[in-house]
Amino acid sequence: MNIDKNMIGDTSQIDNDVQLVLELSKGDPFLGKKKKVLEVMGFDPEGSMNIRSSFTPDQLTSFLNMMLQRARIINLDEVELYFSEDAIDLGGFTSLRNELEALDLILKVIDKVLSSGKGATINVLQNLRDVTLDRIHELGKSNGEETRIFRDSNSDKEKCLLEWGVKNGVKTKLDIAHVEGAGRGAVAREDLEVGDIALEIPLSVIISEDILHESDMFPILEQIDGISAETMLLLWSMKEKYNQGSKYKLYFDTLPEEFNTGLSFGIDAVMALDGALLLEEIVQAKEHLRIQYDELFPALCDCHPDEFPRELYTWEQFLWACELWYSNSMKVMFSDGKLRTCLIPVAGFLNHSMCPHIMHYGRIDSTTNSLKFPLSRPCNAGEQCFLSYDIDVPQDEDCEGGGAACEWNTHMVRGTWFSKNHAIFNYGLPRPLLNHLRRARTPTWESNTLTRENLEIELEVLGDLCSTFEGMMEALGEATLDDRETPMWDVKLALEFKALQRRIVSSILTSCYTGSKLLELELHKRSVAQL
Repeated sequence: MNIDKNMIGDTSQIDNDVQLVLELSKGDPFLGKKKKVLEVMGFDPEGSMNIRSSFTPDQLTSFLNMMLQRARIINLDEVELYFSEDAIDLGGFTSLRNELEALDLILKVIDKVLSSGKGATINVLQNLRDVTLDRIHELGKSNGEETRIFRDSNSDKEKCLLEWGVKNGVKTKLDIAHVEGAGRGAVAREDLEVGDIALEIPLSVIISEDILHESDMFPILEQIDGISAETMLLLWSMKEKYNQGSKYKLYFDTLPEEFNTGLSFGIDAVMALDGALLLEEIVQAKEHLRIQYDELFPALCDCHPDEFPRELYTWEQFLWACELWYSNSMKVMFSDGKLRTCLIPVAGFLNHSMCPHIMHYGRIDSTTNSLKFPLSRPCNAGEQCFLSYDIDVPQDEDCEGGGAACEWNTHMVRGTWFSKNHAIFNYGLPRPLLNHLRRARTPTWESNTLTRENLEIELEVLGDLCSTFEGMMEALGEATLDDRETPMWDVKLALEFKALQRRIVSSILTSCYTGSKLLELELHKRSVAQL
C-alpha cells in the first residue's frame, strides 16, 4: 500500500505527548469497510494515538501493539478483508505480507516525527523505532527461506547482463545466482538493512511502450484499430529477441526458451486437469490468444515482410512472447501519472515470496528518474532477496470512499481449515458468501439470531452449497497417483493443483455437513422444548 500524506496524516506535539496518526488512504477502494472494522475494534477511524515521554518499556510495547492492530486493518488487502471472520480476530496476525506492511507503515510514521528533531519525546520515539525494527527482524528470522546456491553467482550470461546494467546506470547490491528450488534468483552481496536500496534501475533501461515510438513497426501498428500497447510490445519483443544490434541483446540472451506457465501445458497436463477450474481458464486463454494471433498474422507478414519477417512471427514465438510478458512484466507508475506494463532488466530475477524483503517499488522516482527497490526487512549477505508481486499503485478512483462500486460483486472460497470459527452461522465459510446466500432468500435478513426461521434458512443455504460443491468434487474425480516415476513438470504441476483444489472442496463439504448436523440438533432441541 502506498504511504502518503493522506495515510500518515499530521503529527503534532502537545507538551510531552506526540500524536501519531495512522490514517486510511482516501483512495482505498475498501475505505468504508475498513472504517467499520476499525470502529468494531474500538478505534476512531479519524483518531490519533498519543505517545508520552514517560512511557516505560512495558508501556511502549503495549503502545506498539495497539498501533500494530490499527496498521493491520489499514493494510488488509481484498482477500484478507473478505475472509476476515470476526472483526475482533483482526487484532491478531493476519498474514506475513500484512504484518510487514503494518510494521513498515508504523516505521514511516515514526520517522516522519523524528525528522522534525524536536520535543521531549525524541528518546521514547527512537526507542519505539528500535522496538519496531526488532519486530521486523524477528518476523524475517522466523519466516525466512534458506538460500542454497548450487551454481556460482553470475554465470556468463547473467554476469554480462549485470555489467551492461551498471554501464547503463543500474545500481545494485545484488548478484544473480542459480538457487536450489527457484531457478535463478537475486542474492544480497552484503548485509542490507531496512530502508537500503537493493536495486535502482534508471528509466532509460526499462522496456515500456515508449520504446515503440522509436521502432520501424510503430507507424504500421498504430494504424490497426483496437490494438493495445501491450500487444504492440509483444510483437516488438518477438523481433527484438533476434536483433543482434539491439540495446537489450544481453537481456534477451538471459531469457529462457521456455517459461513453464500454464500456456505451455502439454496434452497430458491438460488431461490431468480434467474437472479442475484451471483447465477452463487455460483453454479460454489459449483460444483468446489464438484469435488475437490469427487477426494479425499472416496479414502483417504479407503486407510488411521487412518489418514482420515470417520466420520470426510464428504461433510458437507469439506464445513465447505472451509468456514473457505475463511472467516477467511489472506494472510501473511513471512520473506523468500513467501506469505502464514494463520489462525491467535485472529486476526480473527477483523471485516472489510470502515474506518479501521488497514491497514498495512500483513508482518512478521523479527526482532520480529511476525505479528504486528499497528493503522493508533486512537481507543478509548470501541470502536470496525476495519481492512482493503486489505493488503499491493508486487505487481505482471509482472506488474512492468504499462506495457501492466496491461491494462484493464476486465471491471466494478457500480451505475451511484457515477458519477459527466453525459454529452456527459461520461453519468456517466466508461470511460475505453466506450473507449473500441468506439475503437471496430473505432480502431483509440482518442478524444471526437463533430463531427457527433463521435456522431453517441456514439449512437451505448449506444445502445449496453442498449441491454446488458435490458436483465440483464429482467432476474432479478420485485422487490418483501418477504411474510415472518422473512426470513432466506440467503434469506434476497440474496434479498438484488438482490435489489442492480437491482438498479445498473436501473441506468445504465437511464444513457444510458438520454445520447441517449442528443446525438439525438445534432445531430438534427447540422442538423438544416446545412439547
